[in-house]
Amino acid sequence: MTVRDLLLARADDDRPALRWREAGSVRELSWRDYVAAAARLAAALEARLDAGLPPHVGVLLPNGPAFALHLAAAGLGGHVLVGLNATRRGAALEADVAKADCQLVVDSPDLALEALAAGPGTPASRSSPRTSPTPDSLFMLIFTSGTSGSPKAVRVTHAKVTGPGTHLVGRLGLTPDDVHYVSMPMFHSNAVMAGWAPALTTGATFAVAAFSARGFLPDVRDFGATYANYVGKPLTYVLATAEQPDDADNPLRLVFGNEANEADIAAFAERFGCEVIDSYSSTENAVIVQRRPDMPAGSLGLPLPGVEVRSPETGEPTPDAVFDAAGRLANADEAIGELVNTTGAGAFAGYYKDEAAEAERMRGGMYWSGDLAYRDADGWVYFAGRSGDWLRVDGENLATAPIERVLLRHPSIGEAAVYAVPDPHVGDQVACALILRGPLDREGLEEFLAAQDDLSDKAWPRFVRVVEDLPRTATNKVVKRDLAAAGVDPAAGDVWVRAERGTSYA
Repeated sequence: MTVRDLLLARADDDRPALRWREAGSVRELSWRDYVAAAARLAAALEARLDAGLPPHVGVLLPNGPAFALHLAAAGLGGHVLVGLNATRRGAALEADVAKADCQLVVDSPDLALEALAAGPGTPASRSSPRTSPTPDSLFMLIFTSGTSGSPKAVRVTHAKVTGPGTHLVGRLGLTPDDVHYVSMPMFHSNAVMAGWAPALTTGATFAVAAFSARGFLPDVRDFGATYANYVGKPLTYVLATAEQPDDADNPLRLVFGNEANEADIAAFAERFGCEVIDSYSSTENAVIVQRRPDMPAGSLGLPLPGVEVRSPETGEPTPDAVFDAAGRLANADEAIGELVNTTGAGAFAGYYKDEAAEAERMRGGMYWSGDLAYRDADGWVYFAGRSGDWLRVDGENLATAPIERVLLRHPSIGEAAVYAVPDPHVGDQVACALILRGPLDREGLEEFLAAQDDLSDKAWPRFVRVVEDLPRTATNKVVKRDLAAAGVDPAAGDVWVRAERGTSYA
């Protein structure tokens, strides 16, 4: 199936397709009108493209009806939509545009809204783009979040959109009667594959908005949303808003995404009266780990067949994790490896014009995710951080994610980012930045850490910064290299420092 196939199947459908907020009220567009307007937009864009150059159209727009129309126009037409990160500026944005060979950059909604306002035109089924796409045809270029370096343009084929759409409909039990709330950035894979694609598959309604923690529940109610997708920390942000006695009085029944922590998943489900399903995946969508109801605390879940934890040095499967009596990982050096799709590239269709990065991902015929993990004897997988998240403390390797999970057990810690700072002599020291959602002082942190039997002495943070916010990508992923670059100078006055040979903070 192609995106074009799914859109043309909706060309005569008068049920609602798109909802958005405009001037304080909710507006709505039928599938028939959505497809027709998208066909007009595709024709307008094609008339502006040079046939001798790659047909790449950069879209630099916020979430809204214009971006939604550009998605459908790329599906119907013969061009490729390049999702440009609206938070990047200057030379960084210019580099993204050049890397993706954009002929045009659309930074105004006008062209899409003109197509919407034009009224009935040539039926979409008779539109004749330059080429008719196949499932392997390029539909979009989506940039990675850039947490571990410069963003890379991921090749997103038609099949890479229709496949996840069909899969999620079956896995989550989504129906044409659902209303999908799409508030994650539409230039990113989560919004396209977990929000828009399932709606396109079933013919459900999808509502578009820019994410706002305070606006989340009002939007859910006003749009009648029954399903929402997320990536990163949105659950944390919504939970930080003032709780109201009627929070569960809403139509939301299901929320799906990735990277939420266990406490927030449970708290969100209880407060808003819905089910939250979290899953591990990435923009490349080549390695997938699914949560299960019976999974142990701290686990990502069970990997799909072919997904293994392997040593980056030897390429061989790592040994099972061994835990001591207190639950601490006793063989981190041997057990922690990289999450790998051993069957090949999976849904990964490569990076655009970046052979070196593609070769780094595809080694020995397998896809290497760059994410560290370890596996217990029952096959459950635990996230250990990104490949650059190793710390070497007093001769012992430590991963950041297990330390973060311990810190998040404290009810006053809303977010924790653990990172390395250089030791004056050799190796690293552990630093962390905390966002608090309740009272916590130095003595309270010391008491809490001392009570965590599964936290090794070497994993106690030497430096603690309490911050109002963390450096993030547009998809709310923390950029730890910026934290490390900022340093932890005690003279700044915002750093708690643990005694070198003790446990107390000053």
